[in-house]
Amino acid sequence: MTRIAGAHAVITGGSSGIGFATAAMLARRGATVSLLARGVERLEEAASTIRSDGGTVHTAAADVSKRESLEYALGQLVSAAGHCDILITSAGVARPGRFLELDDAVYSQMMDVDYFGTLHAIRAVAPEMVERKRGSIVAISSMAGIFGIYGYTAYSPAKFAVRGLMEALRDEMRPHGVHVGCVFPPDVDTPQLADENRYKPAERAAISGTISALSPELVAAKIVNGIEKKRFAIYADRTSSTLASLGSIAAPVLRRYADHKVDSVRPAGGRMQSFAKGKQ
Repeated sequence: MTRIAGAHAVITGGSSGIGFATAAMLARRGATVSLLARGVERLEEAASTIRSDGGTVHTAAADVSKRESLEYALGQLVSAAGHCDILITSAGVARPGRFLELDDAVYSQMMDVDYFGTLHAIRAVAPEMVERKRGSIVAISSMAGIFGIYGYTAYSPAKFAVRGLMEALRDEMRPHGVHVGCVFPPDVDTPQLADENRYKPAERAAISGTISALSPELVAAKIVNGIEKKRFAIYADRTSSTLASLGSIAAPVLRRYADHKVDSVRPAGGRMQSFAKGKQ
């Protein structure tokens, strides 16, 4: 089992959402946590909350899509708190929208932040973990990294890329004693989800139906448990794990369900009508 108490855990995107909830839980378990995010004010608010609960926390501001900035910030955190024992890459962004209405810049942003932001952080800490023959690297993918989802042609490919990276990395790191995990959460009640909801197409809302978003704390508990037990695939709920395990068997059923929901919100004979409104 991975030992949490006394470990130094670095969490990108640690100022809010899943990242913050996981950092707070690790701190309560005795880890020193380092939060990395873009906004200095939100970082300090998050750190203050963890300190008020008795935790030890460090912070550094950086844009994970900028490799040099990220590496410099990680260097500061390691200098302050020691070797990184646990890395959790939670920094991410999602911008839903119909394929023909999204600007090219959105596709670049998803890959820069969600995929390369994950890759840059891992490449910065993995060599030292291999040298010490211990450590845990956990990336946040998504259920949209297992099944392509209507309205997420920019986001899903980036999260598929994270999944592919972690699957390959797991096999390379295992002989060196380094644990690699990948988290596949569904919708989670975070500031990111609130922002996503501003842009979700009506078809996507229909597909989601009345499914409630999970709490960040529930997902954080699964992540911490996955780190302790050195699991690769980490799911937040039974529905997600069941769908993922069924894989290609479930895909046709999900496609038919999605088709039905899309048809239910499109006017008869007007399937492409919304695409003529111009780019967002």
